[in-house]
Amino acid sequence: MLSANTLRNLAWEELVQLEQEGCDVTVLREDLRATEGADEAYARAALADFFEVARRLRPGHDFPYREPSDAEGIRDARPDVERWTGEIGEEWLRDRLTGAWLGRCIGCMVGKPVEGKSREEIETILRAGDAYPLDGYFPVVEGLPEDVTYRPASDPCLTPNIDHSVRDDDTDYTVLGLHLVEQHGAELAPEHVVAEWLVRLPYHRTYTAERAAMRNFVNEVMPPESATYMNPYREWIGAQIRADGFAYCAAGRPELAAELCRRDASISHTKNGIYGEMFFGALIAACLGAEDLDACLQRALGEIPESCRLAEAVRECIAWCAEDESWEQTWDRIMADYGHYHRVHTINNALLCVMGLLHGEGDLRRSVAIAVMAGLDTDCNGATVGSVMGALLGARDRAVGDVAHGDQRPGRAHAGRRAEDAGRVTAGGRR
Repeated sequence: MLSANTLRNLAWEELVQLEQEGCDVTVLREDLRATEGADEAYARAALADFFEVARRLRPGHDFPYREPSDAEGIRDARPDVERWTGEIGEEWLRDRLTGAWLGRCIGCMVGKPVEGKSREEIETILRAGDAYPLDGYFPVVEGLPEDVTYRPASDPCLTPNIDHSVRDDDTDYTVLGLHLVEQHGAELAPEHVVAEWLVRLPYHRTYTAERAAMRNFVNEVMPPESATYMNPYREWIGAQIRADGFAYCAAGRPELAAELCRRDASISHTKNGIYGEMFFGALIAACLGAEDLDACLQRALGEIPESCRLAEAVRECIAWCAEDESWEQTWDRIMADYGHYHRVHTINNALLCVMGLLHGEGDLRRSVAIAVMAGLDTDCNGATVGSVMGALLGARDRAVGDVAHGDQRPGRAHAGRRAEDAGRVTAGGRR
C-alpha cells in the first residue's frame, strides 16, 4: 500500500504530465493542495479520488496536437508516405545486426559514467581528465571540484578498465525484446510482454514508467490502463530504450518494427512515450537495410502521428542541424524550446539523439560522443545513437570495429570508409 506522501509525489508529477498533454488541471491542483497537512487516512482517500479524476481528463479543444495511443488511431494520424521494405542479403544483415548490437553496447558504456549529469558537469569532468571533447570512453579523473561527483578509478566503465560490456537496462530490454519475438513472432501482443516481464524482469531493475506498470500488473491493472493509472511517467524515455530488439527482428521493415514497438510500449506508456519507441524502432530497422541516414529519419517519421509533439520536435531538430555549424548551437536551440521537459522525458532525449546522429557526420564514435556530452539520459542516448549508427555502418566499419575490439584510446573514428575497411575487422576479431 502506497503512503500518502508517495501518492502525493506521484500526483504532483501527474499534474505536470496532464498539462503537457493539454489538459486543464486547475481543479485537480486545488484538490491536491487540500491534502497538504491532512492526516494519513484522509489524504490517501483524497489522493485516490484525485487519480480517478485524472484518468478521465482529456486535452482541451484548443490543444494543437493529435496524439492517439491506439493502433488504429496512430495509423490514421501518420503522414501519407510511401512505405518500403528492403531486400537484405544474409551477409549484409549479419554485418549490420552485429554492428547495431556492438554500437548499442559501446554507446551505453560510453554514457554510463555520467548518467543524469548536465552538459556543464560532463565538460568539467572531461576537461579535468584532458579528454574534452570526448572521443572514446571516459577516463579516470582525479582532482575534480567537490561539487562534481564521478566514478571511482576502478569503475569497469572507465578507460583502461573496460574488458566487457556491463549489464544495464539499456541492453537488458534489447535481449528481452529479441526473446519476445523469438517466442511470439509477428503475433506478439501486449499480454505476452506483460507475462514475460512478470517472469523475467526483476521489479528493482525497473524504473519510472516500467516500475509503475509492474506495480499495476501485480494489482491486476492490465494494459492499456497499466500505462495510465498512477503512472505520470508514461511519456518518459523508458519505452524508447526498448525499441532495438524489435527493430533487429524487423530489419528493412520499419513499419513492422514500429508496430511491434507500439505493442510493447503500450503496456507502460502513452502518446509520445509510445511514439519514441516506434520512431527509433523504425529508424533502426530502416538503417539495417539502407545507407542514407537522412532518408531513414524521414522514413521513421512516417510511422508516428504527423501532428504530435515528438514529430514536430524532430522535424525542427533536423532543420536546426542543417542550419547550425556546431552541435553546441543546436543544443542551445533544443534546450530553449524543450528544456522544460524532465531530464528523462522522451522528447528532449530523442532530440539529443537526432542531434548526435546528424552532427556526427556518419561517424559512430563522434555521434555517440556528441549525444553523451549533451547530458540528460546519457547512457540511454549513447546506446540508441550507437545502435542506429552501428546498424547503418555495420560491424566491419572501422568506427565500430576499433572500439568494439579494444581501442579505448582517444583518437578520431573514421567516417565513410566501409569499402576501404571491409573485412579488416569482423565480429569474431581481427584478421
